Amino acid sequence: MKNKRWKLKETPEEKIILSLAESLNISYPLALLLTQRGITNFHEAKLFFRPSLDSLYDPFLMDGMHKASSRVIKAIIDNQKICIYGDYDVDGTCSAALMYLFLRELDANVQTYIPNRLTEGYGISIQSIDYLKENGINLIISVDCGITAIEEVEYAKSLGIDIIICDHHQPKEHLPDAFAIINPLKPGDNYPFKYLSGAGLAFKLATAIGDKIGKKDMALKYLDLVALAGAADIVPLIDENRILVSEGLQIINTNPRPGISALMKCSRIEPGNLTVGQIVFTIAPRVNAVGRLGDANRAVELFSTDDPIKAMELAQILEDENIKRRSIDEATYSHAVNLVETTVDLENDYGIVLHNDDWHPGVIGIVASRLVEKFHRPTIMLTTVDGIAKGSARSIPGFNIYEALQNCEDLLLQFGGHEAAAGLAIELDKIEHFRKRFNKVLKQYINEDDIFPEIIIDAKISFSEISPKFIRILEQFAPFGPGNMRPIFLSEKVSVVNTPKVVGTNHLLATFKQNGNDKVFDAIGFNLGYFAEHIDKEKDLVDIVYSIETVNKDGRLFPQLRIKDIRINNK
Repeated sequence: MKNKRWKLKETPEEKIILSLAESLNISYPLALLLTQRGITNFHEAKLFFRPSLDSLYDPFLMDGMHKASSRVIKAIIDNQKICIYGDYDVDGTCSAALMYLFLRELDANVQTYIPNRLTEGYGISIQSIDYLKENGINLIISVDCGITAIEEVEYAKSLGIDIIICDHHQPKEHLPDAFAIINPLKPGDNYPFKYLSGAGLAFKLATAIGDKIGKKDMALKYLDLVALAGAADIVPLIDENRILVSEGLQIINTNPRPGISALMKCSRIEPGNLTVGQIVFTIAPRVNAVGRLGDANRAVELFSTDDPIKAMELAQILEDENIKRRSIDEATYSHAVNLVETTVDLENDYGIVLHNDDWHPGVIGIVASRLVEKFHRPTIMLTTVDGIAKGSARSIPGFNIYEALQNCEDLLLQFGGHEAAAGLAIELDKIEHFRKRFNKVLKQYINEDDIFPEIIIDAKISFSEISPKFIRILEQFAPFGPGNMRPIFLSEKVSVVNTPKVVGTNHLLATFKQNGNDKVFDAIGFNLGYFAEHIDKEKDLVDIVYSIETVNKDGRLFPQLRIKDIRINNK
C-alpha cells in the first residue's frame, strides 16, 4: 500500500463560522464547509443553496458579443450558409448540437462539422476550410476550438468566409484575426466569470442572439447540453457554472431530450437521479468513445434528434463503441503497467514516459490518467502516427505539466495544453533524450513527498454530528465537482463492527461505530481490500477519511461512508 499524506484544510476565522452557523441554524461543521467555499453570510448562502438564472451575467459584458450576435442575425436574414464547427469530445459535440438546434429553430441555413480525430486532428484545419468552401459556407462559428487557429482563419478570410471563434481555451500571445472572438480569457475582456465550458460560451452567444430578436429565454431549453458539457469537461462548478449545471440537471432529470434519455437507458441510469459524477464516469465515456475511435458527428446527431427510435439506435452505437474502447483501453493499460514495472526506475525517476508504435491514439490519454492514479507520477504516453511520436501528458495535483513541457520545447515538434493535461509531438529518435530531460525538469520542481498521494480533509467530525439534518443539508451542496468537491471528513478512533469483507476485485466493505455511540455506519472503500486482513476488530481503533453519500436500499435512502484511507490508531 502506498502511504497517503493527510492534510487538514486551514480553518477560517472562528467568529465567522459561529455567526454563519447561528444565522442559518446549522451545525458548526456545515458552517465551516460553507466558509471554506467563500460563503460568509446569509445572502451568499442563499445564492449557493438556491442557484438562480437571475444571477447569470449579461452576455453582452463579453467582448465581441455584440459583433458576433449581429453577424449571426445578418446570416439568418440573408439566408447565408452557416457551419457550426465543433470538437470531438463531450463539450465540443454538446456545443455544436446546442448552436445547431438553436439556429435551426430560427430557420437558419445551418449545418455542423466535427473533424475526425484520427485523420484531421484537433481544431480548424486547412482541409476542412476547403471542404466548407466547396459546400458554399459563408460563416463558420467555431465552438470549443479555434482560439489558436491563426493561419487557418487567415486562409478562410482569403476565401471570403467569416469566422466567429467561440472558445474557452487559453489564448496564446497572438490571437487569430477572426470576425469576432468570444473568449473571456482573452486580454482585455472584462467578463466577470472566466471558467465557462465551451457549451457555456455557446449558450451565451445563443442568449445574446435571442436577446437581440426579442426571444431572450429561447436558449434556456438547451441548458441540459450545457450541464453535460460542464460536468464532462471538469470546469469549476462555481459561480455561473454552478447555476448552468444545476438548471441543466433539472431539465435532464425531469424531461430529458430523446438522445440523453437513450444514453441513460444504455447506461442503466434511473431517470430522475442523474448526478455530475454519473455524467463524468458513465455518460461522458460513451460520448467520447465515438470521437476517440471514429466519427463524433454521431454524438451531435444523437443530441440533435427528436426521434426516440433514432436516438436509441445512435445511443446503442455509442454503447458499442465504448465497449470497444474499453477493450482497447484495458489491453493498453495492462501493457503500460507492465512497461512501467519492468523498464521505469521508480526509485530515481519522478516521471513516466512510455512509447509504443501500436497503441491506439484515441485511448492513450485515458491510460495516462489511469497510470497517474496508480503510480502518482506525471505521465506521458506516446504512440506512432505517420512516423512521428504523438501523445498525451497527464499531471499530478500541484504540478504544472505544461510548464515542464516548455522546458523541453527544443526537443518537441509541438505541444499544447494546460497545467493538468497536454498533448505533444516529437521525433522518434528524440524520445530517449526527451525522457531524460523531462525527468531532470521534474527533479527541479517536485519534492519526494509530492509523489505520494495527498488527501485534503475539509473537517474533523465525530459520528454524533452526522444527523439526518446534517446529511440533508450536505446533499444541497451539490452539484459537486472542481471548486465544490464532495466534502472529505476525518473521524478518529472508530471501531469496526463485525468482520470486514473484501468484495469485487479489491473493495472493502465494513461497518463502523465510534466511542460507544449507538450510531453505526456502513462503509465501502474502493481498492482498500488490504485493510480487511490488517484490522483486528477486537482491539484496533482506526482513523478514517471519508465522504458521505446516500444509497438506495429497497426504496429507502441510507447514508454510506465512502472510505478514502484508513490508519490504525491505538494510542
